[in-house]
Amino acid sequence: MFRLYFKLNNMEPNITNITEPLFEKAGAYAKTSIELMKLKALDKATDVSSSLFSRSLFIIAFSFFLLLFNIALSLWIGELLGKLYYGFLIVSSFYALVGVVLLIMQPSLKGRMANSIARQLYN
Repeated sequence: MFRLYFKLNNMEPNITNITEPLFEKAGAYAKTSIELMKLKALDKATDVSSSLFSRSLFIIAFSFFLLLFNIALSLWIGELLGKLYYGFLIVSSFYALVGVVLLIMQPSLKGRMANSIARQLYN
């Protein structure tokens, strides 16, 4: 019995020697994991922002094209009909109709956009 007690007392310092490096490694692992999560979040944020920026530039350029094309189309239709304002009236009526269709489809489009953004963030 005396030997068993002696062996248990001798083992306690070894346990503390083992647990100290283990706690240090666990702390280093936690810090590394946090740093990795930060870097992944930064990667996703830069990916999304660069994608939005490039799409915004495309939308701006296409909007200028569309604006000038619609002015030319309105002038041409107005010239064919004899009064310039007829062409602008017809083209604006077309866009009013497109606006109503988009307003009706808004819930569906909103869901698709949300899914697209979520998919881009997840990938």
